[in-house]
Amino acid sequence: MISKKKKILLIATGGTIACKQTEDGLTPGLDSEELLSYVPEVKAYCTVDTLQLFSIDSTNMGPEQWIQLAATIEKKYDYYDGFVVCHGTDTMAYTAAALSYLIQYNRRPMVITGAQKPINLPITDARTNLRDSLLFASDARAHGVNIVFGGKVIAGTRAKKEYSKSYNAFTSINYPEIAIIQDSRIVFFINDKDRIPHALTFYHHMNPNVFLMKLIPGIDGNFLTTILEKYDGVIIESFGVGGFPDKGDHSFYEAVKAGLEAGKIIVMATQVTHEGSDMAVYQVGRLMKDRFDLLEAYDMTLEATVTKTMWALSYSQDYDEFRQLFYQTINHDMLFQNKQYVGNLNLTAEE
Repeated sequence: MISKKKKILLIATGGTIACKQTEDGLTPGLDSEELLSYVPEVKAYCTVDTLQLFSIDSTNMGPEQWIQLAATIEKKYDYYDGFVVCHGTDTMAYTAAALSYLIQYNRRPMVITGAQKPINLPITDARTNLRDSLLFASDARAHGVNIVFGGKVIAGTRAKKEYSKSYNAFTSINYPEIAIIQDSRIVFFINDKDRIPHALTFYHHMNPNVFLMKLIPGIDGNFLTTILEKYDGVIIESFGVGGFPDKGDHSFYEAVKAGLEAGKIIVMATQVTHEGSDMAVYQVGRLMKDRFDLLEAYDMTLEATVTKTMWALSYSQDYDEFRQLFYQTINHDMLFQNKQYVGNLNLTAEE
């Protein structure tokens, strides 16, 4: 469905796709114009302008860069039909989720891509990924924040890097792929551009004071107490469907109670990649869930849970208001939606 050439902005941020070999290992060295030069065939369906925003390893990406990236797209939004961001793979899922919360209800495609090998190598996945990304960004059905990688189009809130070296590095978690790309053909599985419920909204803040705590056998609640003293929000990566260890000292109960009384945000998640949390299943979860009415990530990815918490916390640390923001479904991030907690708390770009 590419009826005319689309105007696309290619934003380079570094990452493996742009790396050169040095004595100290791979480091980003190719700029946005050089990246584009490796896929001259895209001129058949789009015209591309380039912008070099960063030149960093994605390990160094974080809230400051996400906000700057979203602000750049906001400034350029009216001048382009779509955007492609070249990014390192290690934190790509975090960036895709963060952009999903910073840029909501957009009707233009914002594609994030990268590679497991640099684009200047004879054998690499980089040229295919970049070509597919520009093709997808040029399609009239495409919209919103998605990762295009290994022939898959994955909603920005549903992607997870599951392989450290293989070309099929990313998987869509607890949600179907948006589309697949094969032989320059795009096959859509989800085509909902005409059902976007609200007007485009850009947000400008994220609260980085969030911690992800992973439970391990033998841990006690004193660790949570210490963490809650330093952070505004804590996501607890629990075992299975979700629960707290209790060896008779009730240390987690006391930690959660004190944290909530101090106005901290606590979200329960799971270490298990697929199918999500459900604290109501076992006593170790249900008692705490019922006592404190704890927030749960349910079927959200950890990357989406972390970045959504950062986004929502930047607009409200009131527990009820945070709950309403957190339980809104944004860019397919949550199949679970408890209507009891989803209100009409609307934010504007200026807030």
